[in-house]
Amino acid sequence: MKKKPGYDPKKPGNKQGRVSNFTPGGQKRKEDYAVVNGGVFVYTKPLSVGELSKAINVPIPAIIKFLFMQGKTVTINQILDDETIGEICLEYNYDFKREKIVDETHFEELEIQDDPASLLPRPPVVTIMGHVDHGKTTLIDAIRNSRVVDTEAGGISQEIGAYQKEINGQKITFIDTPGHAAFTAMRARGASVTDIVVLVVAADDGVMPQTIEAIDHAKAAGVPIIVAINKMDKPGVNPHKVKEELMAHDVIAEEYGGDVMVAEISAKAKTGIDELLEIILLKAEMLELKANPNRYAIGSVLEAELDKGEGPKATLLVQNGTLKAGDYVVVGEAYGKIRRMTNEHRAVLKSAEPATPVSVIGLSAVPSAGDRFMAFPEERQAREIAERRAMAKQLEARAGSAAMSLNDLNNLVNQGKVKDINILVKADSDGTAQALKHNLEKMSNEQAKIHVLAASAGAISDSDILLATASHAIIFGFNVRPDARVRKLAEENKVEIHLHKIIYELLDEMEASLKGLKVAEKVETILGQAEIRHIYKISKVGTIGGSYVTSGSLKANCKIRLIRDGVVIYDGKLGSLKRYKDDAKEIREGFECGLTIDGYNDIKEGDIVEGYEFVEKE
Repeated sequence: MKKKPGYDPKKPGNKQGRVSNFTPGGQKRKEDYAVVNGGVFVYTKPLSVGELSKAINVPIPAIIKFLFMQGKTVTINQILDDETIGEICLEYNYDFKREKIVDETHFEELEIQDDPASLLPRPPVVTIMGHVDHGKTTLIDAIRNSRVVDTEAGGISQEIGAYQKEINGQKITFIDTPGHAAFTAMRARGASVTDIVVLVVAADDGVMPQTIEAIDHAKAAGVPIIVAINKMDKPGVNPHKVKEELMAHDVIAEEYGGDVMVAEISAKAKTGIDELLEIILLKAEMLELKANPNRYAIGSVLEAELDKGEGPKATLLVQNGTLKAGDYVVVGEAYGKIRRMTNEHRAVLKSAEPATPVSVIGLSAVPSAGDRFMAFPEERQAREIAERRAMAKQLEARAGSAAMSLNDLNNLVNQGKVKDINILVKADSDGTAQALKHNLEKMSNEQAKIHVLAASAGAISDSDILLATASHAIIFGFNVRPDARVRKLAEENKVEIHLHKIIYELLDEMEASLKGLKVAEKVETILGQAEIRHIYKISKVGTIGGSYVTSGSLKANCKIRLIRDGVVIYDGKLGSLKRYKDDAKEIREGFECGLTIDGYNDIKEGDIVEGYEFVEKE
C-alpha cells in the first residue's frame, strides 16, 4: 500500500489560517425560542409550566388541571419533557415541533460540511473487544511491540489509554477500553469514536457470553467487525468451529459468503499480527475515512482524571481539525487552555491531527468519558460557551429521559408515530432468551418493527442499562433480577425494566402496547434486599440465614425471591424474621437479622433475599 498524503502543519497558511467550525472568529449564539407559527408550536429547549402557558396562551391552572387528570402532579416552575409538552399542545389543538439550535453552545449537533478538496485520509480508530481471558491484553501488547517506528520509545510504559501504530507508512489508532460498558457509555453520550471493532475469540474456547455481548454492542453502534481468532498456537484447535459458532450470531466470515474479515493469530507467539493489521488497513480503505486537518479541532474525551500534581487531565481523540498547544477548548461543561499536550509515550506535541489521541492539561474541571470537545480562538468565547452548556445540562437533567418506556410506546402508537422499537431480553437460560427474541420479533407489523438488540442468559447488569440508554431500548427480564446497584443505575438513566416469570404475560404486555391499549398491570414495589452471610442448620426449624439488609427493609411474612448470581431460584414467602432472639416485624437497611424461607431450605452464603409486594392498577 502506498503512503497517502498527510497534513503538513508547516505549510504556509496553516499556522494561523485554520477555519473555524462556525464562521471565522466564532458565530453569535442563536437565542432559544418558543412560538406559535401557523398553528404549530415550535420550541427549542425544555420549558416550565409557566413558560409553556405564556407561549401558547393557555392559563397555568388549566395546564396543571389537565396534567392532574392525566395522573401527573406538577407546579408552575416544573420543567416538562417533550412528551408532556406534546400532550398539552394536542389538547389545545396545536401541532408541535422541537427544533435544535446548532451553534457553538450545542456543538454536539454540528454537522461540519467540508469542501471535498480539503479532506485528507485519516487513520482508522480501532477498539479491541471480546470475552475475558481470550487474549485482548496480550494482543494489545503484541501490537504495541511490533514494528515500532523509530520515533517511538518502545520500552516506555503507556501514559494514556490509546496509542498509534505505523504500518507500511500508514497509521492505526487503537483505543483501550476496560470493557463493553465503557464502549457503550461513550456511545450513550453521543461519542461514536470507533470506526472498527476487532473481536477477539479464543480458538480453544469459542464464542462465550462476553463475546456475544461485544457483538451486540458493536452491532447496536453500527460499527463493522473484524474477527481475530486467537491462540492458534495451541494444538488441536479448529478455527472453522469458531466461525460456525459466530454464524449463529450473524457474524459471517467472507469464506462463508459474509462480509466479515477474519484473521487467525497467536498473540502469545506473535504470529498473524501483521496480517491482522493489514486487514484493518484494508477495511479502513474500504470505509474511505477522511477529515479536514485545516480547521479548529473537534473530538471526544476517551478518559479523564484529577491528577494531584497537574490538576484535571484528559485523554482526547481529535476527530476533525487540528488541535494545537495553546488552543482554548470547551470539553463538556469545562473549558481551558491547552497548556501541555503529550502522546502515549509522554512526548510533548505542538499539534495533533485527525484520529490522534493526546493527553492534555489545562482544563477547569474533570470531564466525563464520552464528552465532546471543540477548540475556539478566544478564551472569553470558550468560557461563555462552557457556562451556557453547564446551565443547559441542568435543564436537560431535570426534564429528559433517554430510554423509551412502554407508556411512551403506547402514546406513540396511538399517535401513529412509532416505527422502530429496541428491546433487550435477559432470561434464566439461553433457550428461553432466544425463544422470547423469536416471539417478540414476530410481533412486528406495518406500523412498528421490533429489534431485539440482545437476548442472553444471566442477570441484568450495568452493561445492559448502558446499552439500553444508548439505544433507547426497553429491558425485559424473565426469571432474572437486577440488584440494588443496577436498579439505581436504571432509575438514574430512566431505563424501564419489565420483569416476568410467565412467558405469555410478557408477550401479552408487549402485544397490548403495540396495539395502543392500556392494560391492567401489576406494579411491583421492591421492599428491600438482604444478603445471606452465614448458614445455620437447626433440627425442627430448618435452615436459618444469618443476613445483612443491604437496601430498603424486609417485613415479616412478605413475599420474597431467593436470587443466586442474578437468577431467581425460588419465589415464595418469608417464614420467620428475627433480630437476635426476638421476632421482628421489620428489619431496615444496615441491620443484621436471622430469617427462614417458608417451605424452602436450600439457601447458600451469598444468596440475595428480595422482599416485594405489588398492586394492580390501570
